[in-house]
Amino acid sequence: MPMPTTIAEATALGLLATAADPGPDRIMELAYGFRAAKVLLSAVELDVFTMLADGPRDLDSLREQIGISGRGARDFFDTLVALGLIERDASGYYRNASESDLYLDRRKPTYIGGELDHVNLRAYPHWRLLTTALRTGKPQSEAGPAGYFPTLHADQAKLELFAKGMTAGAMSAGRAIAARFPWHQYRTVVDIGTAQGSLLVQIAQAHSHLAGAGFDLPTMQPLFDRHVQGHRLDHRLRFHAGDFLQDPLPSADVLVFGRVLHNWDLAIKKRLLKKAYDALPADGAIIVFERLIDDERRCNASGLLASLHMLIMTEGGFDFSAADCMGWMRDAGFPDLRVESLTGAHSMIVGMK
Repeated sequence: MPMPTTIAEATALGLLATAADPGPDRIMELAYGFRAAKVLLSAVELDVFTMLADGPRDLDSLREQIGISGRGARDFFDTLVALGLIERDASGYYRNASESDLYLDRRKPTYIGGELDHVNLRAYPHWRLLTTALRTGKPQSEAGPAGYFPTLHADQAKLELFAKGMTAGAMSAGRAIAARFPWHQYRTVVDIGTAQGSLLVQIAQAHSHLAGAGFDLPTMQPLFDRHVQGHRLDHRLRFHAGDFLQDPLPSADVLVFGRVLHNWDLAIKKRLLKKAYDALPADGAIIVFERLIDDERRCNASGLLASLHMLIMTEGGFDFSAADCMGWMRDAGFPDLRVESLTGAHSMIVGMK
């Protein structure tokens, strides 16, 4: 093809953008999305939002208190302003935006920074290996021959980081489940793969008649006990040690799988649902909550990205749609199913025995 010699010729050949061309901005915004994400994650790591919860700070005061160099500090804080995470007044003082003050001050019960710390220190580094995971189909985490979780539970620091991340990640969904499920019809609940027991705490705080147990590997018990005792609920919530891949599930009126099934391959997903059916009494209920992929697999990028995270981190895990899960639940024996949106990207599927 001969090279165009004028702008008109280049435009005619489709080599230059026209007024109707949307331009590459959206593509480039996606490509550089990691930069904004890392600014947020670093700000949480540096406790910027907790510091500003005590009151406005000027540039030098805030920089000194969080311990960063003068070079880049102004750009860092003003980037947080541009992202809508903090505000700067006319005199140059920074303060938290309302959303950040509610969710990113680590002293508040609404703090979600535990999940962001987990993203920053555990998930973020592994995502650079997505291409390798796609080419090989193999996890790019520290998963050993027995999988991801035995390796995780063998390292106390990583286990605590993981547990805090699960607590923060389930907070909003837990509040919605506590409010929307008809708990007045039931007396007992077991949370399968409970981690620190955050979901149980939120349900128990809202429903004083309920007693519950968290089912997880024995190494999780000290973290569970500490969290539950901190909320003065140890008289109603207890830890049940076990391995849900090997052991029968504890019986209760309601069994909950909160962001658990996505960690496993299809065979294990189905096996866990059948175990749940067998453990429930007549008229018992199961709740599965996840970042469900939309049934057409076109819209919910959050659920699809979560599934790619399972590719990177686990041996066979993947996320799924409501239609997928309801099919597996019917196969397990649950005849009465419904799906309900919770908060953000999370939804729950409720099955009745």
